[in-house]
Amino acid sequence: MFEKTGIASFEMVMSKFPSAERINKGKVAVAECYKCIPCNPCEDACGFNAIKVGKDINQMPVVDPDACIGCGRCVSRCPGLAIILVDGSISEESVDIYMPYEFLPLPEKGETVTIQAAAKEGYTFAGWYFTRENDPGTEYDRA
Repeated sequence: MFEKTGIASFEMVMSKFPSAERINKGKVAVAECYKCIPCNPCEDACGFNAIKVGKDINQMPVVDPDACIGCGRCVSRCPGLAIILVDGSISEESVDIYMPYEFLPLPEKGETVTIQAAAKEGYTFAGWYFTRENDPGTEYDRA
């Protein structure tokens, strides 16, 4: 399905995330790259060798969650906006997700944004919907 729609399956998305145990320790990068293309700014940006692409820059980046300190340099360098940070250490009820600033609409400072997994008929994974807590009727489709 990915080749036709460009929408990653739930399994593809989850394969990029570290363990819940690691997420709960603090910020960690998640590189949501699903296709081999010539790109490696994330590897060059990481001063902790937590992201590896390798000599062949056509390979997908691999994040070493144990080496990642969650600084976010890779997030700002990724031209495809495919890297996010996740942090489960702040609350037992939720996981904070840090996205590239180009992701719009940009929430106001201090505004809470709830992310809900959405399943549409006929799709294994349809994408994420963003609902602003202070405007629960508004949804933004990332898929």
